[in-house]
Amino acid sequence: MMEAEYRKLLKDKKRIVVKIGSSSLTHIETGDINLEKLERLVRVLTDLSNQGKEVILVSSGAIAVGRKSLGFQQKPTEKSQKQACAAVGQARLMMLYQKLFAEYNQLTAQILLTKYTMINDISRENAKNTFSELARMKVIPIVNENDTVSTDEIEFGDNDTLSALVAALVEADLLILLSDIDGLYTDDPRKNEAATFISCVPVITPEILAMGKGAGSDVGTGGMSTKITAARISTGSGADMVIANGEEVSVIRDIVGGEAIGTLFVAHKAEDFQLKDYLHTNQYPR
Repeated sequence: MMEAEYRKLLKDKKRIVVKIGSSSLTHIETGDINLEKLERLVRVLTDLSNQGKEVILVSSGAIAVGRKSLGFQQKPTEKSQKQACAAVGQARLMMLYQKLFAEYNQLTAQILLTKYTMINDISRENAKNTFSELARMKVIPIVNENDTVSTDEIEFGDNDTLSALVAALVEADLLILLSDIDGLYTDDPRKNEAATFISCVPVITPEILAMGKGAGSDVGTGGMSTKITAARISTGSGADMVIANGEEVSVIRDIVGGEAIGTLFVAHKAEDFQLKDYLHTNQYPR
C-alpha cells in the first residue's frame, strides 16, 4: 500500500498509547512544567476518549519536575538523587494531571511499572487485566516507570521502550511517541543540514536501524535509537507507531485523523512475538 492508505487506516484505531517526554512537557529556558501545553494535552486525550477510543498516556517528567522542586540546577547523576527527585516529582505531576483531567470530568489512574512486575507472569497478567478494566470504565491510565524503587535504569531505561512494551501488553492498535524532533531523519538534522526526512517506514531495515542517534536534550533520556527500538517492539506486536514533534500536542488529533505528520512505522505483527521474551532476556530488538 501507499503511505496515504496506511495513514487513512489510523482513523480506525481504537486502542491508542501516547507517550510524551520530559522535553515536551517542560519549558526549555527553565525546566519548569509547561502548564499550557499540559492542559492542551489533557483536552486532546479527553476528546479522544469521548470519541470512544481507549487512551493510555505514558508520561515522563517525574524526575524533571522533582529536580526543580528540590532545587537541582542540572540533571542529577546519582541514583539516590534521581530516585528522590522521582518520588517528589511523580506526586506533583500526577496531582497536576488529575486536576486538569477533572476539569473535563475525565477519570484517571496512576500505574507505575517496573521490569520485575512485567517479568512475573502473574503480575504481568494482573497489569493487563487492570488496563482492560480501566478501559471498560473509560478511565485514562497515566503510566510511568517506578523510578523510586528501580534498582537499575536499564530495566526499561527510557519511556520510549516502556511505552512500546505497554502497547504490546494491552495489544494496542497505535503508539504515538511525542518527541522534540519531527520524526526520523537520515541523520541528525540539528547537526547535518543535508539530513532528509522519512515520512513512512513500511519495513525496519538495517539502514533504518543505523539512523538511530543518542538523546538530544538535557531533560530527556531517550534518543532516536530508543525510538527505533520502540518501533521494532510496537510493530512486531501488531501496533503502528508514529514519531512526531510534541511542540504542538494537537498533532495527536491530526495523526489519528490520518494526516501525514511525523514518521509512521507500519505494523508487521510477528507470529512468534512474545512480550515476555524481551522482558526475561532484556534483549530488546535493536
